[in-house]
Amino acid sequence: MPVVAIVGRPNVGKSALFNRLVGSRVALVEDLPGTTRDRLYGEFEWRERRYVLIDTGGLDESGEIAFSPLVRQQILEALQQADVVLFMVDATAGVTAADEEVADLLRRSSKPLLLVANKADNAAREQAAVSFYELGIGDPITVSAYHGLGIGDLLDAIATLVPATGDETVQAVDEVRIAIVGRPNVGKSAILNAILGEERVIVSEVPGTTRDAIDTVFSFHDRQLRLIDTAGIRRRGKVERGVEKHSVMRSQDAIDRCDVAILVVEANNPFTAQDVHVAGYVDKAVKGLVVALNKWDLVANPEGEATHLLKLTKAKLRFAPWALMAYTSALTPRGMPRLLDLALEAHEERQRRVPTAGLNAVIRQALAKHSPPTEGKRQLKVFYVTQAEVNPPTFVVFVNDPDLAHFSFRRYLENQIRGAFGFPGTAIRVIFRGRSEET
Repeated sequence: MPVVAIVGRPNVGKSALFNRLVGSRVALVEDLPGTTRDRLYGEFEWRERRYVLIDTGGLDESGEIAFSPLVRQQILEALQQADVVLFMVDATAGVTAADEEVADLLRRSSKPLLLVANKADNAAREQAAVSFYELGIGDPITVSAYHGLGIGDLLDAIATLVPATGDETVQAVDEVRIAIVGRPNVGKSAILNAILGEERVIVSEVPGTTRDAIDTVFSFHDRQLRLIDTAGIRRRGKVERGVEKHSVMRSQDAIDRCDVAILVVEANNPFTAQDVHVAGYVDKAVKGLVVALNKWDLVANPEGEATHLLKLTKAKLRFAPWALMAYTSALTPRGMPRLLDLALEAHEERQRRVPTAGLNAVIRQALAKHSPPTEGKRQLKVFYVTQAEVNPPTFVVFVNDPDLAHFSFRRYLENQIRGAFGFPGTAIRVIFRGRSEET
């Protein structure tokens, strides 16, 4: 698909335009320069043709905004991939020195350019956009990303610059969505870069460097994987309002839309309370879980520590004893293929179905060993069990009254199902339903 990159100085509305074109609030939008740092990818369709869209951080040659050199490198990577560049400026501010610096860089890229004057939401601002002719880029296209004004004209201009090749049919491909999650500064972005073998996202020792949920699609063992790098999740009381709060919400959304989560934990400082909380988010969302014990290169006695950390993982994640575990080092890099192999193993388990006859035989044996609970003179009666869904594996237990099924008994049946059929690496869902609810 043709690739369109949005480039400009900070705070001109690049992420707002990105969200408008892809049709969802993928990118963080804040009235704060430097909010976007990494490259964000999305897709949009216009006149029965699909495009890849790249959002970039604001180009700040003054170096006053955090991570400016690293953001610049991300922009250069986007320019290298782009077929068309949208040079975005602010119609309310007129031409600035920063705009001129961006224009110089884009002219040297020799890529087809469209000058987009944003925030032109009234006639006076549309008139003011003529000042951008002095940049020597061409006619400014006036838009308001916030209100959706002028977007059709912009899309027509993009389509004109990228002629159809006649061979752009997009095949639907089943992909495995893997979210890389954890508390701040444990090496999530470094692991993503180590897997890809490139500086896909900015890595820094400063906690909170990653803000958006960054999607990257690539192939591994002939499978299409979508890796989602996320912002660090801190305790609720520690999360600051504004950018960080929205970043954490994006991270939790990434868990909701993934198939498998890789929980990154520091091997030399394992399983803080927050590590366990993040694992709890994954378990509650009924996702696959692989624990990456990262920074393994800092462990003094790897052989002795491996046994200790295995026991510690089981103890701390008592609610998820089915989680898989890998030892990794993003610096070396160590364990990256193994990490992806485990994620794919968890994904395959999420697709597995078990035979209904065998399932009910297991439940009958479980009931023979442990009678269903009673409440007063009433006792829970289990009629039969069936697997209703995969991804996640979902089992429906038909009973006389679901309210009689105490938590301990629910967990008991889940453990019996796991004991018989496994499902390593993934949470499973066990639902109790009254006989009258049967459909």
